Amino acid sequence: MTKQSQLSSSNIADARRRIDPIFLNSALLTDATLGLTLAAKDETDNPIRCFKGRGTSYYLACTSAERGPLVTASAGNFGQGLAYGAAKSGRELTVFASLSANPLKIEAMRRLGAEVILFGDDFDAAKARAREYASERGATFVEDGASASIAEGAGTIAAELTEAFGNIDAVFVPLGNGALAAGIGCWFKTASPATKVIAVAAKGAPCMQLSWQAGHPVPTDKATTIADGIAVRDPVPVAVDWLATTIDDIVLVDDPSIIDAMRFAHSKWNRLVEPAGAAGLAGVLSTAATMQGARVATILCGANLTPEQIAKWLPKADAGFVP
Repeated sequence: MTKQSQLSSSNIADARRRIDPIFLNSALLTDATLGLTLAAKDETDNPIRCFKGRGTSYYLACTSAERGPLVTASAGNFGQGLAYGAAKSGRELTVFASLSANPLKIEAMRRLGAEVILFGDDFDAAKARAREYASERGATFVEDGASASIAEGAGTIAAELTEAFGNIDAVFVPLGNGALAAGIGCWFKTASPATKVIAVAAKGAPCMQLSWQAGHPVPTDKATTIADGIAVRDPVPVAVDWLATTIDDIVLVDDPSIIDAMRFAHSKWNRLVEPAGAAGLAGVLSTAATMQGARVATILCGANLTPEQIAKWLPKADAGFVP
């Protein structure tokens, strides 16, 4: 991995011109029942049902001169984004996922053309093996959260938010490896510095909060949460550096709060959102009493749920829904 530069709002503007248009200009959902004006960018209505296609698309555009094989690790959504773009650009991709990874996401990555290898008990174990595998084969290891272009691609969501929703008092962003939060924060710190950028991590996976507070990576022994997409225990060092200047606070939400947010999204907007994708909304719900009258934004980041998960967490959802 090459040394990464600081994030740039001008690169986010460039990303809007170079990302596959199928991932851009997502719908803006609104609600006013919490005593605040809430807007949520819906990143679930695209071919991979999540926001990851923005960052992977920009990464591939920025590395279009390279033609060698790619290797990555993913809980599922990043791998789908990279697989979608790699297939379109004719690049070979191998994705490592944990033995406990969501089977729906594994199937989707394979359907999009990636070779998927299951390894280890969690995402970080799979990532360690993916890094070794790439080195053994001379392939390019693509680490979500470690490439500036990936974070800047995700930051295009913020650019669209400022155009569609105007003045924003606070934006709540799900926090996993940090690429999304850093990209969103980079844009707001330039375009709307009065907006508070609040990252939202799972209470059972607090390594990024601990790292942000300490100013350096602080790994944890485990990451225990239903939100697999943000279940990180080993921080990406460059992402910790980026967060030092791009966010204002980190809040932790527990699994019951995440489920409440998933049910809120379904009842208010008829959207089926996976746990990690609802973390930002969970942060809004948990702090709404302190933000009465404010203009608040968040992102519904993904909707890759198995039928079993829907039945467990969203029993009132359409029984005929097929992911």
